[in-house]
Amino acid sequence: MKIRQKLVLLHRYVGLVMAGFLIITSLTGSLLVWYQEIDLWLNQPVEKTPETNLSRPPLSAFELRDHVEKKLPHVRANWMLLKNLPNTDMTLFFIEPETKQLPLNFNEVFVDRYTGEIVGKREWGDISQGWTNLMPFIYRLHQSLTLGQTGSYILGAISILWLIDCFTGIFLTLPVSTKNTKSRVQKWKNLWKIRWKASSHKFTFDLHTAFSLWAWLFLAMFALSSLSMTLYSEVYRPVMSNFITFADKKDKIPSNKIPLKNAPEIGWEKGYALAVGFLSQLSQTYDFDIFEHERLAYYPDQNVLKLMARTSLDANDTFGQTWVFVDASTGVLRDYSLPTGVASGDTFTYWLTTLHIARIAGLPYRVLVTLMGILITVVTVTGLLIWWRKYKAKKDRGASSI
Repeated sequence: MKIRQKLVLLHRYVGLVMAGFLIITSLTGSLLVWYQEIDLWLNQPVEKTPETNLSRPPLSAFELRDHVEKKLPHVRANWMLLKNLPNTDMTLFFIEPETKQLPLNFNEVFVDRYTGEIVGKREWGDISQGWTNLMPFIYRLHQSLTLGQTGSYILGAISILWLIDCFTGIFLTLPVSTKNTKSRVQKWKNLWKIRWKASSHKFTFDLHTAFSLWAWLFLAMFALSSLSMTLYSEVYRPVMSNFITFADKKDKIPSNKIPLKNAPEIGWEKGYALAVGFLSQLSQTYDFDIFEHERLAYYPDQNVLKLMARTSLDANDTFGQTWVFVDASTGVLRDYSLPTGVASGDTFTYWLTTLHIARIAGLPYRVLVTLMGILITVVTVTGLLIWWRKYKAKKDRGASSI
């Protein structure tokens, strides 16, 4: 069997293995481009904030946090959004029980920034709670098939197959060698075209081939970025380290071995002020601008406060990934993470994943990625149709020869 025949079989059967997964992830991915808009539309409070309340300044995130913990006894709000959710008067807190023995059927609360009232709550991703969790459920489906880490590993394996298939597929579009170079080039050019008035079989083949060629860079980008999101430590980083440089790996911030505390020992507001100061120092050292302090979180298991900000190092136009970690007991700088400008591998990966989630270049790119998700579904379905036609024809020939 010649190498081309082997590659045809590889392309065929890898495609069959991937088909269901690609359809799920591409369609859910198209929806996730609009996650925030759809999610906020589904979770708008029934009653709007009274106009009289809007005339006064909104409560600070720390005041709102106190409101949440007073209204929900034995609960800790250890993650807070420091600003409004887009086009709303609400902000967001993630909560957790003081003890594991305390049952809770929600871990996320929406809070009115002017009154401190809790206007919504949900267990993020639990579709049994209804429409309020539609988009988080779709996110879980896209990220891990709702199977947790096992699902992520499965999708990681599919990403590897997809990346291999991208190169196999484009190789198979290259015409078989002939003496006439012009003829070979012309044949390849024809594969980029769709014969709209051809038979259904030819039309299906053209959709599969032409769409794959026109979108090849996106297909390869989605495959590689998916691998970085699912098997980063296991496959992506070890392999890519042979070509680009990554910053020193830190699996987890080392914790001071002290008993877990329900709140930062130095206090939320002091910890925040210290983190802001450290971020300002880093901006001078690495020469970047600070646009917005977006989120603040406390991790009892690591005894750190984490400030998440959006800076000129961020390409993501929705949320920042410039992070500062402060010791929750001593107030010293424990660590920091800059999305770009430190190591080529980290910068490349950051841009790769930002392109994947369509959080760059505004509305035009988001529309493009939505269409790409639909296109990947078309490529996958037409591939299945091509296989089915050949399989059925082969089966019919076998039956007729009996």
